[in-house]
Amino acid sequence: MQVNPYGIEALWQQSDPMIVAITLALLIMSIASWSVIVIHSWRIWRLHQRRHKLENFWTARNFSAGVEELGANDPNNPYYYLAKECHSAMVHYQTRQTLEHNLQSTLPVADWLNTSLRGGMDECAERMQRSLSVLASVGSTAPFVGLLGTVWGIYHALVNIGVSGQASIDKVAGPVGEALIMTAFGLAVAIPAVLGYNALVRKNKSILGKLNRFAYELHAYFLTGAPLIKRQDTSKTTVSQLRPELEVS
Repeated sequence: MQVNPYGIEALWQQSDPMIVAITLALLIMSIASWSVIVIHSWRIWRLHQRRHKLENFWTARNFSAGVEELGANDPNNPYYYLAKECHSAMVHYQTRQTLEHNLQSTLPVADWLNTSLRGGMDECAERMQRSLSVLASVGSTAPFVGLLGTVWGIYHALVNIGVSGQASIDKVAGPVGEALIMTAFGLAVAIPAVLGYNALVRKNKSILGKLNRFAYELHAYFLTGAPLIKRQDTSKTTVSQLRPELEVS
């Protein structure tokens, strides 16, 4: 089979170090962006598949069993992290109230829980947004990296015209084709990164909204001993059964 003299294979064989470096940079950016997309998509999918565990949490026989239900086989579950943080904050508060007398111990329990839950929410949001900046950076810079290759290819075409003294197609086709291919490479890297970033940010906002609702219910539960929202499976569960076990680590 005859090799296309203006194809990608010919481009790689005939390119100078500048074009090779730009191509490798785009390849690395593409691998990084797709890695972030796959990892975050997998995390969101796992969380979606385990959404029933949130219902099981409120129908568990006690708080400890509910927490274990949330974190079973998935310690990175943000609902599990928030429940553990809230429980630890309550244990810490009660210990301070009993053993120490300082400014911290004078805070109302509602304010203490509110501050702890807000800190937990911020930590969960930071974890969920982690490495998404890679997609934003790739989406905003990849077209310009490809454009650099385009400019370099056009420069080669002009040099060939100047050296030969004539603008024949065989003198400029190679460099111009090189320029167009580099433009396509830049767009091929940037478009998935931008689309992936927008999709993941939208999904994360949805998860954070549900997590905020869960934090609100936890706040009400630790203050009153029962969930704020009555669920259809909790009609036979008494407040004493839901009372948190503060001795659990």
